[in-house]
Amino acid sequence: MSRPLRLNFPGAVYHITSRGNARAAVYLGDEDKQYFLDLLVHCVEKFNWICHAYCLMDNHYHLLIETPDANLQIGMRQLNGVYTQQFNRRHARVGHVFQGRYKAILVDKDSYLLELCRYVVLNPVRAKMVDLPEQYGWSSYAAMMGARSEMPWLSTEWILSQFSSRKSNARKRYRQFVLEGIDQASPWGQLKGQVLLGGEDFVEALRPYIQDSEKMDEVPRAQRLLNRPALTELFEDREKLIKTQRDEKIKEAHLYHGYKLTEIGRFLGLHYSSVSRIVSGDR
Repeated sequence: MSRPLRLNFPGAVYHITSRGNARAAVYLGDEDKQYFLDLLVHCVEKFNWICHAYCLMDNHYHLLIETPDANLQIGMRQLNGVYTQQFNRRHARVGHVFQGRYKAILVDKDSYLLELCRYVVLNPVRAKMVDLPEQYGWSSYAAMMGARSEMPWLSTEWILSQFSSRKSNARKRYRQFVLEGIDQASPWGQLKGQVLLGGEDFVEALRPYIQDSEKMDEVPRAQRLLNRPALTELFEDREKLIKTQRDEKIKEAHLYHGYKLTEIGRFLGLHYSSVSRIVSGDR
């Protein structure tokens, strides 16, 4: 069975989600949700996490967690593990509550954290549970807007500082920013290797942490390929390459490094069918 690639380093930011086993509910009522939040508070404090946003849906949850001490895995083991034990005890059940391992996407804080904070709190709106995010009681939106003051464990400073140095102005602009996102596409179209959300510079900066991932057979192939060279590196000085050299580079990019034919074609200005013929040897 494959297991997701986990990248841990000080200061990493993650979008984390975990879904119910067989799509079943992980919260059977408000008491379950409150217990999960209490447990999340405990993990934030114990593991020195920074929680930027959260949203608890009926059959899954979303968290945005920053880890100053590179300890996501041990903290998540406690969060999901203890919750599962208590859920089964309270409801006289046995077995898994969550479906497999949690999913953690590593996020470029400067480029995508703000967008994800909006995405997370808009989940109930997209699910048509409410019309506006403030109508849902189990997300971080109300605390961000100052409607709740009993959540010192929730970090609001960074998000609000992106809008204004004055909290009242920041909250007005934050609210407008969130509402503008209701009809926008999710950011997941920019995901790289199933686990990274950031630009090429972000991926390049993480090379030291993923350099051995291609050797791990149990990690999904798309995630192992995070350590592959960029097309600009593979086709360095491509204007000087003779045709046979270029064609060999095309084969290497597709067969060894896993680039899609359309990606290679776009980069080189070639039609998909031309790249396909080169890879297949039918020239």
